[in-house]
Amino acid sequence: MSAPKSLLKYDDSVVVNANTTEKSQKIRSASSQQPQKEKSGPIKESNQQILNTIFPPRQWLEGDKLWMQQVSSAASTKEDVIQLAELLDKKLQRRRAKRRGICPIRREIYAQCFDELIRQETVNCPERGLLLACVRDELQMNVAAHKILYEDSLAFGTRETLIAEQGKADLEKRISDLEEKNDELKKQLAEQLSKYEATEIKAIEIQELEERRHSEDVHALERSIQQLKVPFPSMAKK
Repeated sequence: MSAPKSLLKYDDSVVVNANTTEKSQKIRSASSQQPQKEKSGPIKESNQQILNTIFPPRQWLEGDKLWMQQVSSAASTKEDVIQLAELLDKKLQRRRAKRRGICPIRREIYAQCFDELIRQETVNCPERGLLLACVRDELQMNVAAHKILYEDSLAFGTRETLIAEQGKADLEKRISDLEEKNDELKKQLAEQLSKYEATEIKAIEIQELEERRHSEDVHALERSIQQLKVPFPSMAKK
């Protein structure tokens, strides 16, 4: 397993837990620092410490060996900056980063590019590099805070959506129950209206029958009265 490639420039990796490679590590370190050791050895060492503070050395296991890689303390030139811009464009295209909107890939690549710019400025001016590192950390904290707020709002929205869905299901069930009850009440009302109409028709028929009987009785009594008013023949002779 090797360290992932980054736009941030690193020195060659070294083994930190194998005795057999201590000599090769010392030779490699001495060969890389020997040309400037007499003039700027303490300054370079101080810059390396500051770089290690800003960018902690990365470590990884490969087999039974622990490898370490420090950020390079080599100064950069104009050509290095131009090459960095070209590498940035190539890496964005290779990893198919989105040009607009939220894109974690694009953010990661630009963060690597910004780290490399901080490294270059730290080599030239450590104070400026530390200040840029503070700006970077502040931006990262703001992004992390916004990410937490987004995740919390997303979780809140999801929770409210679930509650609303559950409430919606309860309301739909209640509506269904009320509709069934309403249909049952309509059936009962129709039955009662039918019974009422039948009863009303029967009552009207009974009333009409009673009225006919009463009318017949009245006519019969009237006829009887008329018959009683006719004088008997014996009474007429007297």
